[in-house]
Amino acid sequence: MIMRDIHFADPEWLYGLFLLAPMIAWYIWRQIRRVNSLQFSGLQPFKKTGTPVRAWLRHGLFALRVLGIALLFVVMARPQSINRWQKVNTEGIDIIIDLDISSSMLAQDFQPNRLEAAKAVATQFISGRPNDRIGLVVFSGESFTQCPLTTDHAVLINLFKDVKSGMIEDGTAIGDGLATAINRLKDSKTKSKVIILLTDGMNNRGEIAPLTAAKIAKTFGIRVYTIGVGTYGTAPYPVQTPYGTRYQQMKVQIDENVLKQIAAMTGGRYFRATDNKKLAEIYQAIDKLEKSKIDVKQYSRRQEEYLKFALLAAILFLAEWILRKTVFMTVP
Repeated sequence: MIMRDIHFADPEWLYGLFLLAPMIAWYIWRQIRRVNSLQFSGLQPFKKTGTPVRAWLRHGLFALRVLGIALLFVVMARPQSINRWQKVNTEGIDIIIDLDISSSMLAQDFQPNRLEAAKAVATQFISGRPNDRIGLVVFSGESFTQCPLTTDHAVLINLFKDVKSGMIEDGTAIGDGLATAINRLKDSKTKSKVIILLTDGMNNRGEIAPLTAAKIAKTFGIRVYTIGVGTYGTAPYPVQTPYGTRYQQMKVQIDENVLKQIAAMTGGRYFRATDNKKLAEIYQAIDKLEKSKIDVKQYSRRQEEYLKFALLAAILFLAEWILRKTVFMTVP
């Protein structure tokens, strides 16, 4: 980013501009005195002379001189242009969003359901972090990487839109989902590595226990923010029946104890989202906790600009001299 500014190396010379005020006052006083000193017995000799336009224009000579002197003071003040550069260094954060896509994420205590609400809020979060590499891991009965770490957030958001429940075997393998996310971050060279783990249930599948995965995350210096999604009490869950999918009120069961331990062990935090608004507030809180580092360095270069002012002053003085010796030579 480049900014241009004007600076005076010797600004004290600009005080000389105040001398122009008495100079102008003296000129006006002299003109008034000259007019008042002319007395005639009558106006008969001047009836056919018309308006002395050149006599009025002669004041332009004085104006040229004043402007020339003003420019000389500016020249002596040594105007300099300053070009400033701002060099911005950004240090992004590597973030994996670890999203539960089990069938229970279709529960409708969120609008339109937990999964779609989680996708919408995560998309807003991604759009607000242009300097970070972000990836997506999904899990239910097993886990896989939907999108590796990338700064191409448009691609990531499109892949988010393709996420749906039923893509993989049903269940809730929190440990496996966390392990897959860790695998994507373990070789990262950034100083800050973050996993946002969102689930609405209890670990009931997978080969890796959630707390074992948390210990691995701690080893690699990865912070894990855990989010439990679901209202308190009961919620309308989808249930497959011979007549198709029906929604039944079922008890919300989130293993908050395990999620709290994962967050505490890795230096993160646990959040509970009970509706769309609360979920959005949680992502905003994480956004504030994990800020990218931005360093701004300034550079400047000065260049003397007095020459153009000196040249303009010379033109004004030359114009005054030429006009005085030619056009206004006969004007008293």
